[in-house]
Amino acid sequence: MDWQQQMLKGGQRERRSAEDERGQSAQEEETPTLAELRQLLWTNRKPVSPVNEVWPNLYMGDESVARDKATLSSLGVTHIVNAAAGRHRINTGPQYYSGLEVEYLGVEAADHPQFDLQPFFNSSAQFIDSALKKNGKVLVHCAMGVSRSGALVLAYLIICHGLSLVDAIITVRQSRDIGPNSGFLEQLRQLERSLNLQGRKVTEEDHNDTT
Repeated sequence: MDWQQQMLKGGQRERRSAEDERGQSAQEEETPTLAELRQLLWTNRKPVSPVNEVWPNLYMGDESVARDKATLSSLGVTHIVNAAAGRHRINTGPQYYSGLEVEYLGVEAADHPQFDLQPFFNSSAQFIDSALKKNGKVLVHCAMGVSRSGALVLAYLIICHGLSLVDAIITVRQSRDIGPNSGFLEQLRQLERSLNLQGRKVTEEDHNDTT
């Protein structure tokens, strides 16, 4: 376990509940606070490259890469998620890539803490998951490849691979520095907590069915 995991897990142990309302021991650790997540994201940062492979066949990049058809072709990109789509942002769209035979998903997100990115978590995760299962290569980008695209990639790892938010951050940061804004981080915390709650309900239902 590296220092990042030790730091987060140490703080989590201090905030773990002794028992839940049903009198059962709370076995799962709480989602880290925003302060803990910021510390994890902003410690030992490195310069951000135009594009990095952050998961097998899953790339994160900035606007320059998204507009560079030669680079996309050399990488073998088959699917693109534009997390900064829209007429007043990065207005590419399917027509821009008509010569590359790529599938395109546009998410018209603003890099602002008050913007609700949650409605796009599942749709973008399923788009990425479907592409990778077909042996495709996916580029997820925004303007800088740091905040909006970072949040969508983290959501994909949480939803489709069952990673915790902390483990997802650590995994991506092995290849690329990311920095979802505070609003996106809070929405990712809510996503993790919601999935954990669903998992506990399923476990309880399965237990009840066998008793």
